Amino acid sequence: MAKVRSVAIVCGDGIGKEVIPVARDVLSLLHPEYELFPVEVGYERWERTGEAMSDDDFELLKSADAILFGAITTPSAPDYRSVLLRIRKDLDLFANVRPVKGDGFDITIVRENIEGLYSGIEEVGVDSATTLRVLTRHECERIARFACNLAGRRTLTIGHKANVMKSDVFFRDICLHEASVAGVNCNDRLIDALCLDVLIHPTSYHVIVTTNMFGDILSDVAAYLVGGLGMLPSANIGERHAFFEPVHGSAPDIAGRNLANPVAALRSAALLLRHAGDIPGSDAIECAIQTVFSRGIKTRDLGGSAGTKEFGEAVLHELGLVMAV
Repeated sequence: MAKVRSVAIVCGDGIGKEVIPVARDVLSLLHPEYELFPVEVGYERWERTGEAMSDDDFELLKSADAILFGAITTPSAPDYRSVLLRIRKDLDLFANVRPVKGDGFDITIVRENIEGLYSGIEEVGVDSATTLRVLTRHECERIARFACNLAGRRTLTIGHKANVMKSDVFFRDICLHEASVAGVNCNDRLIDALCLDVLIHPTSYHVIVTTNMFGDILSDVAAYLVGGLGMLPSANIGERHAFFEPVHGSAPDIAGRNLANPVAALRSAALLLRHAGDIPGSDAIECAIQTVFSRGIKTRDLGGSAGTKEFGEAVLHELGLVMAV
């Protein structure tokens, strides 16, 4: 549990500018005492100014007790440095937590967040390109211990590709050792088979720990179980900082058209409140989402006709009724 007084609100690019205001308004309703302040970063700013995130912007993010983040478009331009990778690394947000909950299953995917294939160590030449996959003992142990603590008495599954990559033998063995030390029931699966089996037998899984890119892919795959990427939130947790964002990207093809599903952003706000110790507030957001669904109000990706704004207003209305009781 962390004490939260200030929250940096980062809409980012694309549909982030539509879904994050919905989540911001919910936070403002439930916690009017929070200082919510905007920080502009992202590709659209880079196009306009030549800088996606300044050092002053980063200091603002660092000063916040928590960050609510939308989505970022990351171009392939060689002079563009990923905003997300910098934030995760420089704020030491080593654990990416992605819950996937549905009818009869409750899965939490724990993704190592600052190294692996997303370490940012790359070289592109005329005839070849190299991305260096870095796994260190320190980070493997840290993410394994985090996942073990989250699993508790539930089963921990390690996702890896140790049959073809020595670095994954390294990761798997460290996770197995940490689970043994913690007394956590543990098994391991090859990541490709795991992606399929999670879809076929979701009730067989509780907490899954894996490396950076594999965790990114697995959580996107698991989104199928709950209706798509518009439904999944995530938390990026460090020892001093916390950052909450939808799993989906900036979706430029539907940006600005009032089509985006704000549920992932709302659930990210709920994770923020849970991190802050406000369990009733977190639960109230989810209850309001489910009530709105039960009234037949859904966005188009879920088979409904509601727009981003209309769905958000319906959730705010439900929360307002709860607070008035």
